[in-house]
Amino acid sequence: MFYQDPFHSPLLNLARHVAWRSVLIGGLLFVPYGPPATGQTFKTLVNFDGTNGDLPIYTSLIQGTDGDLYGTTYLGGTSCCGTVFKVAPAGGLTTLYSFDLTHGGYPWGGLIQGVGGDFFGTTTGGGSNAFGTVFKITSHGTLTTLHSFDSTDGQVPLGSLIQAAGGSLYGVTSGGGAYGFGTIFMIAPGGALTTVHSFNQTDGQNPYAGLIQGVNGNLYGTTEEGGPNHSGTLFEITTAGVLTTLYGFGSSDGYLYCALVQDFDGTLYGTTENGGQYGYGTVFSFTSLGTLTTLHSFALSDGAYPYAGLVRGTDGNFYGTTQFGGAYGDNGTVFSITPEGALTTLHSFNSTDGDAPEAGLLQATNGIFYGTTTSGGDHGYGTVFSLDVGLGAFVRTQPHSGKIGDTISILGNNLIGTTSVSFNGTPATFTVVSATQITATVPSGATTGSIQVTTPSGTLSSAGPFLVR
Repeated sequence: MFYQDPFHSPLLNLARHVAWRSVLIGGLLFVPYGPPATGQTFKTLVNFDGTNGDLPIYTSLIQGTDGDLYGTTYLGGTSCCGTVFKVAPAGGLTTLYSFDLTHGGYPWGGLIQGVGGDFFGTTTGGGSNAFGTVFKITSHGTLTTLHSFDSTDGQVPLGSLIQAAGGSLYGVTSGGGAYGFGTIFMIAPGGALTTVHSFNQTDGQNPYAGLIQGVNGNLYGTTEEGGPNHSGTLFEITTAGVLTTLYGFGSSDGYLYCALVQDFDGTLYGTTENGGQYGYGTVFSFTSLGTLTTLHSFALSDGAYPYAGLVRGTDGNFYGTTQFGGAYGDNGTVFSITPEGALTTLHSFNSTDGDAPEAGLLQATNGIFYGTTTSGGDHGYGTVFSLDVGLGAFVRTQPHSGKIGDTISILGNNLIGTTSVSFNGTPATFTVVSATQITATVPSGATTGSIQVTTPSGTLSSAGPFLVR
């Protein structure tokens, strides 16, 4: 039996998406603008078949310290209640865990890897009270339920978690809490949960997406509904729980299901699933001065209904997916967009290589983008894909900020034989753990900026600045 949330059911949302596809197929004459961009290499890496997972709905993949990719599926597995899986960058899937409702079920969001190496995630159902869970899982598949929601402290956590500076995990629930409209919560890696904020409708309701931590240390997120114009909000909240509504979306702006991404200058970027000039969704920016700008309105030919958010590529552009639209009308796209709003369609799905991507992309340290589709592929249960647009290898820090003396992980490729690590030019002591991981100590005198790693094959720079707190 599928779990249903009285406030915001993932299955009802999925049914709405299926209905949209029916409208697109049956009621619209589609004329493509032209062929997709050339020069990219697209590969289908995994075809889900139900037994190894089904419906990776909102699973933005993450890259572990071992170099493999990790994610979740909403359905499938031995009990049909979803899975946790890993995929090698060249393909090959391993199911790490199949949910059975006892320890949670129907994971909607993806995973994060904590500083200790374990992975953390949420399920929308199951657990002790059937309202969803927060869990921890090792890279070998040993799962521990950290918290079972009871509706008073939230229910149906849809977005992914984040690990903020200091080590605590933060997330959102789409329902429950003091007013029944969702919550922001903090949970220690050991499992003690604190409700940081309960939405009351006037300041937003039903947050879908997870949070991000900004360069100022505060958290940023969105709600799908509520707020001053009843169509969702963009908000900022301190780790102590002081929430400020930064922007109230109107009906013409569209609904927000995505997590935000912040550029180095503090500007926030995101997508709305619908709305805009043509009603098929938008890409927007929001400056620290409070100005929201619609950078692009999708027109069906270049994509429609971007459910997921964006990821900043190492070339400074943003990359994302749309559920529908593209060269084949209703199967979705992968796109890039400059900070100024120039959009390029990189790939149009044709169902055989995947259909209806709802998750965002990951740029792995080899420079290649990876993602999932909710359906299509050989068996119709979804896929994992890669898209190489020619960007070079780089290194990524875990976490993205720290204090002098902190030990951090640096992820990359071919790191054996590394001869130096520097933080914005300041040399650091380091240990090569494996070909894909280095641990380094933030050195005295380090300042915010790029990390550089010198290897036998060349020097690798970090994808963005490491923030020295």
